Amino acid sequence: MPTYIVLADWTEQGMAAIDESPSRLDDARDLAESLGGEFREFYMTMGDHDMVAMMEMPDDDAMAKMALALGRSGNVTTETLKAFAEDEYRDVMSNLP
Repeated sequence: MPTYIVLADWTEQGMAAIDESPSRLDDARDLAESLGGEFREFYMTMGDHDMVAMMEMPDDDAMAKMALALGRSGNVTTETLKAFAEDEYRDVMSNLP
């Protein structure tokens, strides 16, 4: 399954109800599973972004649905990066035209 790195930031609405954040994370895990994916790792971070998640999703369509659903909640904004594992990276590099 493709891997995605999701950078997330709390919105003003999300910060106003910050005590609900762990429950919202649980809901996001359930959503990922309902779309055929899963959270591999999750971190609260300090710096440019508030949270980072590594996710596996079946395809770009499922990941787009996940990101849009998270954004629609109004509690976070997200930036999604498609990631290539080392073996995938090596395959790409070995097949350059």
